[in-house]
This record gives sequence, structure tokens and C-alpha cells, in this order.
Amino acid sequence: MKIFRSKTNLIIIISFLLIAGFFVTNLISYNAAKNTLRDNIINTSLPLTRDNVYTEIQRDIMLPVYVASLMANDTFLKDWVIDGEPETEAVTKYLKEIKTKYNFFTSFFVSEKTKNYYYHDGLLRKIDKNIKHDQWYYNFINKHVPYELTVDSNDAENYALTIFINHRVYDFNNNLIGVTGVGLDLERVTNLLSSYRVKYNRNIFLIDKHGLVKAHHNKDLIEIANIRLMDGIKDVATNILKVDQNSINLEFDQGNNHILLTKRYIPELDWFLIVEQNQNKAIENIWLNFIKSTILGLIVSCVVLFIIISSINYYNKRLEKLSITDELTGSYNRREFKRIFEKAVLKYKKTGMHFSVMLVDIDNFKIINDTKGHSVGDLVIQSVTRICNLCIRDKDLMARWGGDEFIFLINGNQDIALSIADRIKTQIQQDSLLAEILDNTFNVTLSMGISQYKINDTEDSITLRADGALYEAKENGRNTCIVSS
Repeated sequence: MKIFRSKTNLIIIISFLLIAGFFVTNLISYNAAKNTLRDNIINTSLPLTRDNVYTEIQRDIMLPVYVASLMANDTFLKDWVIDGEPETEAVTKYLKEIKTKYNFFTSFFVSEKTKNYYYHDGLLRKIDKNIKHDQWYYNFINKHVPYELTVDSNDAENYALTIFINHRVYDFNNNLIGVTGVGLDLERVTNLLSSYRVKYNRNIFLIDKHGLVKAHHNKDLIEIANIRLMDGIKDVATNILKVDQNSINLEFDQGNNHILLTKRYIPELDWFLIVEQNQNKAIENIWLNFIKSTILGLIVSCVVLFIIISSINYYNKRLEKLSITDELTGSYNRREFKRIFEKAVLKYKKTGMHFSVMLVDIDNFKIINDTKGHSVGDLVIQSVTRICNLCIRDKDLMARWGGDEFIFLINGNQDIALSIADRIKTQIQQDSLLAEILDNTFNVTLSMGISQYKINDTEDSITLRADGALYEAKENGRNTCIVSS
């Protein structure tokens, strides 16, 4: 039991060290990979995405700003207004040419003098400061800025949401004569941001200086949502809305997700470009790899443990066998005989079942050994062991006592032991293999002494009586069995 506990403890320790060591190593690798990925996102990939998108926005959205500026400085448009806005067809043709050439959603001009609203299909109507939808014009005029971008419904296009680029137009004496510009279909802009989102696998949108969402892949948020009120991002909104040329990196929690954010101010639009990365999704693959590696590691650990346990059990059995058996004959040794004898004594005290001890010695073995050599002598001992094991019962025990001497524990009284002794003697005489080993030059015989267990017998006392009987058998001419009194 002690050996079993030691083996179990050893297996538990090895299992713990193997699994814990692999898990800790895998966990360290996972954290290192996660931290490396996080640093790469914050310091490299996120800023790179931001700058790439900024460049593409300048190319895709700044073009209408540039065109609106050209329109505001076009001498044709100025001359046409100064000449009293003759022939509506001329300005319509001009505006249609602008729209078609650059593939804009709309192009327009509003006269300061007549308040006529011209667009690519002609004269739309006159604007009126009392009409809410026309307040954009008066608000823009009062700002005294050269141009602005605004999101509004386009009554010339079934009130579709449009990003308008409004630009002031001055005459040659620097007097305001109207507002011109172009419009981008908001659907086009949202599709553009959606393409960025797919391309870079990040959330990308535009906000104004007040935090109002101006362009987003989710159209339901445009002109409605404000980052100052949005979950998570509101905690860093103040830092986002600081107007400076320095790009900053921020992070916040949104529900169960940790969001990494970078922003860049676009002075030409007076808007902010926001690029967000969901850190949880970014490390998802690393987490999956960690899970796969952990499962694989557990499988490998189980295989290794199986090999270790099998090896331990195999060698443990071999050690146990070596500890209780004789190396030459494979029969039990004196240590195992002592253990079995103690069990037999306990059984006798409990049930009264008799047992006997029989000592057996090979007659004239020294002469055989000296004449034929030690190797033949060993073969004789092995053959005697084989024959004796065939003659005893499964419940009996045979052990090598030393040299050419054997001891038996026979479950039964001295009469049963005597009958087994006679059977052994007969088989020894008839065994052809044993005769062949000795070339028929020697006859192997055995002398035996038997003693039956008595109350209060010890191993020494009972074997001493059996040894006395064996000695008497030797004295009586050998090849006989004596039962002690």
C-alpha cells in the first residue's frame, strides 16, 4: 500500500508539473502574442489605417471642395451674375457640366441679389429666410468662412440626404454675390466608409467639432448620434474633440469589448476622422490558437502521461517481481516466503486451517557442480524448480532457500505435504530433460524434511524442525522424505 501511494503521488506530481508547465508556457506565449498584437495595433496598424483613410478621404471628399473653390473663382459665373443673371440656360448648362464631369450628386448656385436657387436642371426656386429649409444659406453667410461642409436634405433630389460643399462667391470688387457648390450623395459617402471598414476591418466614421456624426456606415447615426452621448466613447469624447494637428490614440470599454481608437483632425473639412479597432476581435484568432494549443497540449500531455504511467507500472511490476523472486529460478525468495508464512499463521489462527513447511535439498549437488560445471549446475536447479512447480498446487508456495535448497509452504497437514513430496520425487526420476542435461551420468535425487505448523510456532521454529527432518533424510541415505515429530 505504501508503494502504491508513492507511485500514485509520483504520477500526480508528474501530471501536475507536465500539465501546469505546458499551460503556463502556453499562457505566457498567449499574453506575449496578445501584447505584441496590441502594441502593433496602437503604434503601427491603427495609425497607418488612419493616415491611409485620411489620404483617401482627401482624394475622394476633398475633390468636391476643390471643385467648389474653382466654381467660386470662375470668371464665367461671376460675369454671368454681374450681367444680371441672363439666360438661365447658360448657368444650367454650366452646372450640369460640373455635375457630369466630376460625377457629383448635384451642383448649384444661389444668387445673393435675386435669391434664385439654380441647379443642374435649371431654376429650382427662390430661397426665403422664413423657410426653415433655407436657413442653411443665411447661417453660412453669417459665418464669414470661405466654405463649409454640411449634411442636409436635397429638395432637388427628392430630399435625399446630401453632403453639401458650400462656397462663397465674390465679384471682382470682393462683394458677396452668392453661394455655389456641389453635393455628394450621402449613400456614396457611407458606401465609401463601408468599403474602408471592410478593407481595413475597422470602424471608420467622421464627426464635426461638436461630436455630431457626419458620415458613418450606419446611416441611422448620421446627424443624430453624438459621441458625447454614445456608450463608452463618451468617456474620451473631450480628448477626441480637441482641435489640434497631433493625432492621438485613445481606448475605452464598450460593453464587453475593449476599443482602441485613433483620430485625426481634417482642417479642410473641419471634421474629425475616427478609426476604431475592437481589441477583442483582433485577439480572437490568438485566443482560438491558445485554445487549440491548450487542447493539443492536453492531448500530448495525456499521451505522455500514459507512456509514463505504463512505463512506471511495467518497471514497478518488474521491481516488485525482482524483490520477491529468485533471479536464477524465477521462484519466490526468502523475503516472500516470510510474508506468505505470516499470512498463513493469521489464517490458521482465524480458521484453524493447517499448513506445513517442507525443506528440499538436491542430493550430491556439489559433486554435480564440480563435475559438470556451474552452468550445468544452474540448469539442474532450474529443472528441479520447474518439476516442483508442476507438482505443487496453486495455493502452495515454493521458494528458493539458498544454493540447491528449496522451501515449500503447503496448505494442509503433514500427510498432504508428504503426498506432494512423493509426487515430486517420482517426477524427478522420470524427467527426461533433466537426464539429458546430465548425459545420463548422474541420477538427480532429493532429500526432504517436513514439519506441520503448531500453535505458537515461529518461522524459525518450524523451519528448524523441517531442517532437522531434512538432515535425518540425508543421514538415512538421501532420496527420501522425513516428517518431523
